[in-house]
Amino acid sequence: MAFPQERWAGLARSAANEAPLSPLSFLRRTARVWPQRTAVIDGDRRLTWGAFADRARRLAGLLAAQGVERGDVVAVLAPNVPVILEAHFGIPLAGAVINPLNTRLDAPALAFILAHSEARVLIVHASLAAVAREALAELPPGLTVIEVRDGDGEGEGVIAGALDYETALAAAVPAAWRLPDDEWEPIAVNYTSGTTGNPKGVVLHHRGAWLAAIGNMHTLGLTQDSVYLWTLPAFHCNGWAGTWAVAAAGATHVCLPRVDPKEIYRLIAAHGVTHLCAAPVVLTMLLHAPEEHVIRPARPVLAGTGGAAPSSTTLRTAEDRGFRVLHMYGMTESYGPTTLCADQPEWAAAPAEQVYAAKARQGVPLVQVEDATVLDRITGLPVAADGATLGEVAFRGNGVMLGYLKNPAATAEALRDSWLLTGDLGVLHPDGYIEVKDRAKDIIISGGENISSLEVEEALTRHPAVLEAAVVAEPHPFWGETPAAFVTLRPGAPAPTAEALIAWTRDHLAHFKAPRRIVFRELPKTATGKIQKQVLRAEARHLAAAG
Repeated sequence: MAFPQERWAGLARSAANEAPLSPLSFLRRTARVWPQRTAVIDGDRRLTWGAFADRARRLAGLLAAQGVERGDVVAVLAPNVPVILEAHFGIPLAGAVINPLNTRLDAPALAFILAHSEARVLIVHASLAAVAREALAELPPGLTVIEVRDGDGEGEGVIAGALDYETALAAAVPAAWRLPDDEWEPIAVNYTSGTTGNPKGVVLHHRGAWLAAIGNMHTLGLTQDSVYLWTLPAFHCNGWAGTWAVAAAGATHVCLPRVDPKEIYRLIAAHGVTHLCAAPVVLTMLLHAPEEHVIRPARPVLAGTGGAAPSSTTLRTAEDRGFRVLHMYGMTESYGPTTLCADQPEWAAAPAEQVYAAKARQGVPLVQVEDATVLDRITGLPVAADGATLGEVAFRGNGVMLGYLKNPAATAEALRDSWLLTGDLGVLHPDGYIEVKDRAKDIIISGGENISSLEVEEALTRHPAVLEAAVVAEPHPFWGETPAAFVTLRPGAPAPTAEALIAWTRDHLAHFKAPRRIVFRELPKTATGKIQKQVLRAEARHLAAAG
């Protein structure tokens, strides 16, 4: 039956019923509704939402005065301090695209990103000005540099010729509020950390950023009474859209320039922190901090985590220390969190081990995500929801990147057949929950059998002496590959032997899945805290060759 167009004649979109979706609307509203509420806590410094909005508008005016035009890229190199939050609004208000730089990168990597993105302006915090200066030395002149100096502009700058942020901001004319002409215009370009080769620039749009912020606000339960501690780098996926979500809720940011478990516990107690997000490595640091540093929260703090599934040990320890862990999963290409392990009522009466196993899954789509599933890697169709059939995890909807900057081949490879392909292998359970089993490149094939490195890592981290574990394939003359485990032990815990850990995994897994080699060492990580498995694979190959 044809759609009855005549019934709806004369109805159309107009300026009265349509506006581009953009996170800029969040700040304008919050500054109007709660101008005197505290927006930012940074040490002894406080900013209200009214003052924060004024600074963001002044930043937009400052950039316009420096010749920044629509579509230009403005890079920001700063820890979790007010400028990185202000930049997430001031830069797009100027019509420009924010490029938040990873604060752990070295000068050559920063120089590559600045050149590849064709950044017109670099805003850099004084604590990182030295490495920025090294990066700038590798680039042709012409990049405008704005330096955020300590003491609100007092003291000498590190980068010759740089504008002082506070001085320039005070003199700037606040820009008028304006939305993008098109909600599909780029708002951010975020460079993936990668483990090999140059990073790729993930281009995100205003519409997706608005939706991601709303989705995360809903998922985390942020309200105007929430207090959000920045344990997650704001440069990483735009702080999982938290830079915008906190403004949407009218909540309070608490800055944390450097991850320090003792300081995190102090800030939680001092400011009544209700929410934080953290990569697994930071969550591990927090949960295994020395007891004398621990101040148990007066009420449970919701801790969102992503990446590798939290082990049952992690979930149990978190509860003991006053945290309620929410497991989320996603990637930079999907604005950060895309699925969550939503609680089910029946879990309350289930045995603890069953509940922890269920909560470690990657789960179901967030409210703003159109679909997330597991696809057969040959047919491209969803796999059977049997919890066993392996396929590739895929997403689609408004929360998917526009593509990779200047990289059409990589864009076409990632965005295929109406899906964003993640490169993660997983299964679909009968209840519709996704469970990631491994990265496609990390699966271990031993004697024709697939072994999930994540499954072996989970078994190892349940040992009371194990802090972290990473499992990779080691070449084997008969089996083809066998698991090799690299393990970091808990400080002060009785150290098990390699043989004892192998026996432990054999007690908890099918015997063929147990590692044949255990190496005790600190795990190598990327600048965003991801374990560098390619380094461990090379080490495993060397050990196998040496016999």
